[in-house]
Amino acid sequence: MGCAPNASHSPVFLLLGFSRARVSPGLLFFLFLAIYLVTIIGNVTLVLLISRDSRLHSPMYYLLRGLSVIDMGLSTVTLPQLLAHLVSNYPAISAARCLAQFFFFYAFGVTDTLVISVMALDRYVAICNPLHYHSVMNRQLCACLLTLSWVVSVVHTMLHVGLLLPLYWAGDAEGNVKLPHFFCDHRPLLRASCSDIHSNELAIFLEGGFLMLGPCALIVLSYARIGATILRLPSAAGRHRAVSTCGSHLTMVGFLYGTIIWVYFQPPSQNSQEQDMVAAVMYTAITPLANPFVYSLRNKDVKSALHRLLGWGRADS
Repeated sequence: MGCAPNASHSPVFLLLGFSRARVSPGLLFFLFLAIYLVTIIGNVTLVLLISRDSRLHSPMYYLLRGLSVIDMGLSTVTLPQLLAHLVSNYPAISAARCLAQFFFFYAFGVTDTLVISVMALDRYVAICNPLHYHSVMNRQLCACLLTLSWVVSVVHTMLHVGLLLPLYWAGDAEGNVKLPHFFCDHRPLLRASCSDIHSNELAIFLEGGFLMLGPCALIVLSYARIGATILRLPSAAGRHRAVSTCGSHLTMVGFLYGTIIWVYFQPPSQNSQEQDMVAAVMYTAITPLANPFVYSLRNKDVKSALHRLLGWGRADS
C-alpha cells in the first residue's frame, strides 16, 4: 500500500471506538466508571488482605497479589482515557501518548498472561507434590518468577513498539487518523497504517505466538498432571477439595487466553472491528474486574480474612 504525501510518523489519532454505539455516551461513561471503580476497589482490597493477614502469606496468595497489581495497571492504562473521551467531542491522542499507552498496555497484558501460567505451576506443585510445596514454591522463587515475567513482557513489548516506529499513517485534511477502537491497540494501528506491515504481522504470529505457546503449554501440562493426580485420590472429598482450588484459576485462564487468541491470532480478514472491540472490553475491563471476585468468593481463606478485617465474626474464624 502506498502512502499519501501527507502521511506522517506522528499523526494525531482519533479514538472512535464507541462513536457508533447505540448506547448513549453518558450511559457508557457511568457503566465504565462503575467497572473501573469496582475493579480498583476489589483489587486494592485483595492486595490489602493478602498483605495484612498472616494466614494468606503463602505462595499462591503472593502470586495473586502480584496479579491484582497488574490488573489495576491494565485497567488504568485504558479506562480513564476512555472515560475522558466519552465526555469529549474530540477524542484525540497524540502519537507519543498513543505509543506510550500501547507500551504499558502490552507490558501489563503480557505480564498478566505469564503470571497466570506461573499460577498453574503453583497449583501443580500444591496438588501433585504437597509435602514439598512450601520448600519448592518459596517466596524467593515466586519473586524470581514474577520478575522474569516482567522482563520477558517488557522485551516483547519493546520489540513491537520498535516495529511500529517506522510506520506511516495518512490522516485527513487536519492530519487526524481515525481508529475505530477505544485505545491504541495493535490491530487497529496496523489496519490504519499505509506502510508495509508484513514484518509486524509476522512478529505477531511468530514471536507473539511463541510467547503465548510457552505459557499455554505450561498450563496444559500442569493441569494434565493435576487431573491424573486428582483421579488417583481415594476419597471423593479429597477430589472435590483439589478441584475447587483450581476452579478459579481455570475460569480466568479461559477468559484471558480465549480473548487474546480471538483478537491477535486470527487472520485480519476473519475478525471484524466489532469483534475486536468486544474482546478488548473483555480483557481490559471485565477480566480485571472479575479476578478479585472469582478468587475471593470461591475462597474460604480470603472470605475469612475479609471478615476479620471488617470485624465480622470471631478473629480466629
